[in-house]
Amino acid sequence: MIQIEVIRSEERWGNLAEPWNKLLDKSITDVPFLRHEFLFSWWQHRGGGEWTSEELMADSIYVLIGRDDAGEMVGALPLFLSKNRAGKTSLVLMGSVEIADFLDGLALPEWVGEFWEAVLHHLAGPNAPEWDSVELFNLLESSPSLESLSAAAHKIGLEYSQEKLQPAPFIPLPGDFETYLENLDGRYRRELVRKMRNAQRYFIPVQVERVEGRDELVPAMEDFFAMMLEEPDKARFLTAPMRDQMLEIVRAAADHGWLDLRFLLVGRDRAAGYLNFIYGGRAWVYNSARADKFSSISPGIALMGMLIEEAIEDGLTAFDLMRGDEDYKYQLGGQDRWVVKVTLSH
Repeated sequence: MIQIEVIRSEERWGNLAEPWNKLLDKSITDVPFLRHEFLFSWWQHRGGGEWTSEELMADSIYVLIGRDDAGEMVGALPLFLSKNRAGKTSLVLMGSVEIADFLDGLALPEWVGEFWEAVLHHLAGPNAPEWDSVELFNLLESSPSLESLSAAAHKIGLEYSQEKLQPAPFIPLPGDFETYLENLDGRYRRELVRKMRNAQRYFIPVQVERVEGRDELVPAMEDFFAMMLEEPDKARFLTAPMRDQMLEIVRAAADHGWLDLRFLLVGRDRAAGYLNFIYGGRAWVYNSARADKFSSISPGIALMGMLIEEAIEDGLTAFDLMRGDEDYKYQLGGQDRWVVKVTLSH
């Protein structure tokens, strides 16, 4: 039988990093956005300003830990309390909405049904704070949580609704780059090869740079931010709090060994960059930027092709292009799956 432990303080949650990540390693959904260091940095910066102090209630942290009879962690659900514009109280998944592409509860496969039932029993009971809705954003449509949540909600008497939010294409990687290219539509295959060759044959030497070493991260990210500011949509996104949030995530990922920050160098200039994660045997494309100065060689797509080729050589299983239905993702061989939002109410 699962017992639910409630954590309301940042300090207590911060001390759970080791058992949290150990649980995640064996969880039903193991993605970098559920790593303790990612979520903790997200909380400290409130999603780069996505959540304001006016929206958050006092003592907002509401992390639920599921323990078995021996006291071992078998599940976890990182929530926080928020007020929406209508003044209603919601329990929301940490990481929501824009910063973490994929979210979920943590649960060992053999405990997932019992964990969600224990969580909903707690939330529907007298020891939980008053709430009008529980909002679980960005769950993958393949998550075992969905069936378990629906069944538990029906059993306990809560309303369950599920809606599609966004496609999240990914590229399954074959054993070699030639096979990958053969699987592309002919015109997109030719275009990708042409852009990669044009970049490699540019009259100024071109090479791929991997940023390594913590001291190099901040100056490299300043160049990355400068390129982001050249694109109007990304410039609007890149507020001062969001810069701080991204820097904190980059540091956390570097410290724990899953950062992959790359640039395409043209001479000494950084012409394009990808902020990726290498985690769980796949590459996760978190953000990108390019300099207009070198647009003639399509540095973003050229670099993407080079990174896909390297990922295949390294034996990675997928190149995850994250949420969004931009055309280039499908031209590069992206296959669709969706993220969904689950809402629970009384």
